Parts: sequence; structure tokens; C-alpha cells
Amino acid sequence: MKNLYQAIDIWIRKDEETLVRYRCFQVLPLGKFCVQSADFYRQPFDQVQSIQLEKQFLELFLEEAPEIRSGLFESLEAAIQAHEEIFGS
Repeated sequence: MKNLYQAIDIWIRKDEETLVRYRCFQVLPLGKFCVQSADFYRQPFDQVQSIQLEKQFLELFLEEAPEIRSGLFESLEAAIQAHEEIFGS
């Protein structure tokens, strides 16, 4: 059986001008987590950018399994921390 995925968005207020949305998955039934990507939003918010980020989310998911892209972790916090260490966002 192929892996089942539950998409989970985690938001962080990076500062007063920047929001970050971590595009995470829980791999079922393993119960482990990974981060596929991080989207940055700054004012003024742009609807075209939001559409492009959603398209990118789907393209990345189709291109490669997210757990291969970033590894699996026991918690969302550990997955996000690993993503931060690799990409330094």
C-alpha cells in the first residue's frame, strides 16, 4: 500500500511584517512528520503570489514524496527545526 498523507499548515509570525507558512505532512500510518516547503508572505498581500504558491505546493508533492525531500521526524517542531537548519529561512 502506498503512503497516505495528511497536509498540515503551520503558521509562524516571523516578525511584524512577515508570515511563514510551513507546508507539512503527516505520513500515515507511520505518524511521523515532514516539511515540504515554507511560504513567505509580506504586505501588501498578493493574490497572484498565493495562487503560485499553491501551484508550487502541488507540483512539489507530485515531483517527489515529501519524506524523501526532507526526511521524517517524530514531531512537527522537529521537522520545522530541521527545515530551518537546512534552508535557513
